[in-house]
Amino acid sequence: MEILVIGGSRYFGKRLIRRLLGAGHRVSVLNRGSSPAPEGVTALRADRNDEKALESVLAGRTFDVVIDQFLYTPRQAEIALRVFAGRTRRYVMTSTVEVYEYEDSAVPVAEGAVDPASVAVDLGLPWENPEFLDAHYGEGKRQAEAVFTADQGAAFAWASVRVAHVLGGADDFTGRVTHYAERIRAGEPIAVPPVNRPATYVYVEEIAEFLAWAATGTEFTGPVNAHSHGPLTTAEICAEIEQLTGGRTVFQEAEVGEVSPFSFARSYGMDNARAEALGFRFSHSSEWLRKALSETVSATTAQEA
Repeated sequence: MEILVIGGSRYFGKRLIRRLLGAGHRVSVLNRGSSPAPEGVTALRADRNDEKALESVLAGRTFDVVIDQFLYTPRQAEIALRVFAGRTRRYVMTSTVEVYEYEDSAVPVAEGAVDPASVAVDLGLPWENPEFLDAHYGEGKRQAEAVFTADQGAAFAWASVRVAHVLGGADDFTGRVTHYAERIRAGEPIAVPPVNRPATYVYVEEIAEFLAWAATGTEFTGPVNAHSHGPLTTAEICAEIEQLTGGRTVFQEAEVGEVSPFSFARSYGMDNARAEALGFRFSHSSEWLRKALSETVSATTAQEA
């Protein structure tokens, strides 16, 4: 298959590209060129927010599927609809569990909890402002999904992978596991809400596998939740980091203000039944949690040495 990956220069995007190449697909990678393209791909350089630049670099090119790892706003979705109409038959967008940020369900939420068809799109918001975009990450993804849904497949078939919190890898750039490891080593307080809810997670290698499967092994459309079985609590994650570091976990309840990265006052674990009904089988978090945390914690330790 001819596959275009937009973004994909780091973390699970790199692993996705390796899987696609390993399966024999012809892969092009489109980004701004700030990071070198992986070996074996066709490198395309353009700012995905610049519609004319996209039209120019994609002139004469078509793809069986586009995997968009770098789509955060409804404006970017509208550009994609125009630029890729006639250039691909299928478009897979990497979305996020954060589309459910307003949900607080005692049971895992299925995709229907956030129906893109019911989401209002506001292109007038300051989506190019990095601070605004960071503060409205989930909203940007919701509205991007809504733009594709409103098109009703006129430009191309569309799917959205709502990715859970990702763990693992020496190249985890988020700093979330490092936040815990540093405090546990030093015995410093870790801020948690008075009622701390579990959440769903996925191993970095598994989400790369799922995205490759979503792009090449199935033809589903619309949103799908992607996560391993076995929700995790902050305490379970910290207990593993304690074993890895020899440190001590000290939780400190915070009524107001910012809490630690994997601490949640609301329940919004996802339900992966749709993905499994489509044919993908997720692992259980107990199978990979220690390995995933060890990869990141060991890398952090090596950097500090």
